[in-house]
Amino acid sequence: MDQIGLLFIGGMFLVMYFFFIRPQQKQQKLAKEFQDSIDKGAKIVTTGGIHGKIIKTDDTSVMLEIDNNVKMRIEKSAISMELTQAAYGAGDKKPEVAETK
Repeated sequence: MDQIGLLFIGGMFLVMYFFFIRPQQKQQKLAKEFQDSIDKGAKIVTTGGIHGKIIKTDDTSVMLEIDNNVKMRIEKSAISMELTQAAYGAGDKKPEVAETK
């Protein structure tokens, strides 16, 4: 192959790395940090759509209270997001409620 062909193939690998592989690695890192930072009392949503409150945490799992006296143990990797993020999006601020007169 000539040099231009090798440069073209090399450029394709760079584009694939920066547009596909690197963002996915960054997203996985953020998810892992989030799952490790979850504490007792946080309201969360699982990847299966179950809403609940964390009542106990272990190294790899959490005890989730779904309803009054209804508990289940799930893996931390099954936690998708905090309930406030699920309801209001990724922003830090909840939407303001208009006052009614």
